[in-house]
Amino acid sequence: MSMQQTITPVNGNVYAERPFAGENHINAVLDNAVKAQRAWALTPLEQRAAYCSSFCDALLTHIDEIALELAWQMGRPVSQAPNEVRTCIDRARYMIAEAPAGLAPLDPGPKEGFKRYVKRTPLGVVFVIAPWNYPLLTAVNSIIPAIMAGNVVVLKHAAQTQLVAERFQQAFDEAGLPDGVFQHIHVAGSTAEQLVRDTRIAHVNFTGSVPVGHAVSRAASERFISVGLELGGKDPAYVRADADVGFAVDNLIDGAFFNSGQSCCGIERIYAHESVFEEFVERAVAFTNTYRLGDPTNPETNIGPVVSAKAAAFIRSQVDEAVGQGARALINPAAFAADKAGTPYMAPQILINVDHSMRVMTEETFGPVVGIMKVKDDEEAIRLMNDSEYGLTAAIFTRDVEAAERIGDRVETGTVFLNRCDALDPALPWVGVKDTGRGYTLSRWGYETLTRPKSYHLRLPAG
Repeated sequence: MSMQQTITPVNGNVYAERPFAGENHINAVLDNAVKAQRAWALTPLEQRAAYCSSFCDALLTHIDEIALELAWQMGRPVSQAPNEVRTCIDRARYMIAEAPAGLAPLDPGPKEGFKRYVKRTPLGVVFVIAPWNYPLLTAVNSIIPAIMAGNVVVLKHAAQTQLVAERFQQAFDEAGLPDGVFQHIHVAGSTAEQLVRDTRIAHVNFTGSVPVGHAVSRAASERFISVGLELGGKDPAYVRADADVGFAVDNLIDGAFFNSGQSCCGIERIYAHESVFEEFVERAVAFTNTYRLGDPTNPETNIGPVVSAKAAAFIRSQVDEAVGQGARALINPAAFAADKAGTPYMAPQILINVDHSMRVMTEETFGPVVGIMKVKDDEEAIRLMNDSEYGLTAAIFTRDVEAAERIGDRVETGTVFLNRCDALDPALPWVGVKDTGRGYTLSRWGYETLTRPKSYHLRLPAG
């Protein structure tokens, strides 16, 4: 029997392994899901909310165990990992509270002799394919609203964080959720792609790379089902002349290097106005040199390894290539004792003298590297921010709110931030443009993607 392995970036050993689900097990899971969904769709919203709230309570009781598992599975420092659990729960509770508004029937207005309304009805079985970088947050974005909307969920988590799927299952089981409403399976990527074609699946939500997103989209195109895709990012920031430079540095460097830069909405490129460029860079270097790279299970560590030695090699290749093209690396890796070529441990890096002929400014890095370019005005910053295949978020640092809104109107992105970055507000839809994907999650608008409208056009009896 073939096994799915989690190779920990901490020391390169096998941390967890599980057998891949066989055909009989997969069929049993999907048949169980279809059967469970018929009953779940008729379950009152208040009852769904009670189960999902109990799930939140159950997950919270395992916060310390989950945090340690995250450190071993994907390298997040154990000092930071509990916050993902707490944020996951906060996000879930928001979507539970938002469900009555997001799922409320729509009234098109009165018409004499008729009763008319539109219900939001569930799609059926929702297949969630979740990534490793924020394994709880990316999964909960779809799972809780899908279940609240009357769907049932089958989760396939990334091999790197396969234990997260089991933690979700554990919490739902402890909450007493009816059998079949939430299930998880361990399958290879090729099997997951085949499942997209299965007639028992009604909606797919995938978070991951652009190439795999294309594969999911192609598989789904053979059927008339909906697909949500959150893919890559190369998120920019613009520091205007009137920005609070110290505040911008604190936020943007954290936005670039938190989670070792492995975030779809992490800051990967910064454009600083020429009048503040030197100060920004100087402060950014000083801030970066305060990071403590090391074993993520050590509470003193605040930046851990990237997910694998292969990922580190790719990131280093971008940096080396840029330096060969004239970029200047400002951080000395020797100052970070854990940094070592051939391993997932790599020092954070700041590059200047960069431009868009370099991969590091145009190709997703997904690591602790950020390039900083000098710009002369808003027009140049807007042009450079838009010079990307991606569009998830863009951050603007300025004291002029109206200027930020004007700039934001012209930036091709899903979210515009002012004086913050690398954040998500569940009250707002999480959406991307261009190669970042299609569809959206969270907020009351997120319920639209997990339901279909069903029209009621009723002629009232005469008299």
